Amino acid sequence: MTLENIKETRKQSISVGLLYDALRVRLRLSALNGDAGFEREVRDKNLHRPGLALAGYVELFTYDRVQIFGNTEIRYLNHLTLQERIRAFQTILQFDLPCIVITNDNKIDSELVQIATERKISVLQTPFETTKFVYFLSDYLDDQFATQAAVHGSFIDVYGIGLLLTGRSGIGKSEIALDLVERGHRLVADDVVLVTRKGEGILMGAGSDMVKHFMEIRGLGLIDIRSIFGIRSIRFQKRVEIIVELEEWRQDREYTRTGLDHENIGLLDVDLPHIRLPIFPGKNITVIVEVIALDYLLKHYGYDAAKEFSKRLDLAIADRSKGKRAIDYFEHDFE
Repeated sequence: MTLENIKETRKQSISVGLLYDALRVRLRLSALNGDAGFEREVRDKNLHRPGLALAGYVELFTYDRVQIFGNTEIRYLNHLTLQERIRAFQTILQFDLPCIVITNDNKIDSELVQIATERKISVLQTPFETTKFVYFLSDYLDDQFATQAAVHGSFIDVYGIGLLLTGRSGIGKSEIALDLVERGHRLVADDVVLVTRKGEGILMGAGSDMVKHFMEIRGLGLIDIRSIFGIRSIRFQKRVEIIVELEEWRQDREYTRTGLDHENIGLLDVDLPHIRLPIFPGKNITVIVEVIALDYLLKHYGYDAAKEFSKRLDLAIADRSKGKRAIDYFEHDFE
């Protein structure tokens, strides 16, 4: 099964200026040639160490990636004369590089920075060691270039499990989410949930910058969950683990009774547990949603109630075939 009316997007590029602004404080970046080259685009989430290209071998030079100058590259340049360093630098700057980042607070000749400025290529510097910097920058670029989908629903953290409530408009998703928040659970997003694929088989959900933790309740209007219930009632992102689809009860439709047959649903090419929950007046959906989360936790730790009941049923049938009574003698119990 797949969700319908899902709009998938994937960012094709980000500017060097945006990357610098986003990571300047966290990674302690400094721009050695000002805002030169800030308009250039980063189109690949992978990074490159241009050691071989500096030595003159450019056949396999992946120039369209952020170029990382670590200790190896800087020490190679330093063992050359100034004129040789300039030629080596010009070798890679003949290509259309997004930007250059120098790690470990390594120094670079002002003549080389000037060449980069003339070519309008940004040269950034960080005190972080290369391995740590590559880890943080790769994580940022993975997030920026990840496939994203906007899903209409309410996303709540219930007992640490990320439950995405879906269903037609007006069926009561926000009201259920509000009831769950009042019972101590945490709202991640309402109405528009932005789902991002992170790594293999991991989906992260968050709200949009505009809506944040506002919620629309029909007949009441917009309310701010954080202001009303406090900081403990919200979280900014959560892993999407279960999709609960709310729908009106229909007599002509079959719903699972035992839980032995599990349904999955595809979202951004990731299969997630999918529960179709029929609703009608008087049914306590909030408690059922809490039980869904608790049951998921039990399964995660190796206990499946449906399978356990099936085993007991098989044993009972086997005992009856041997003539054993279904209920044993209750000693001194006359109530």
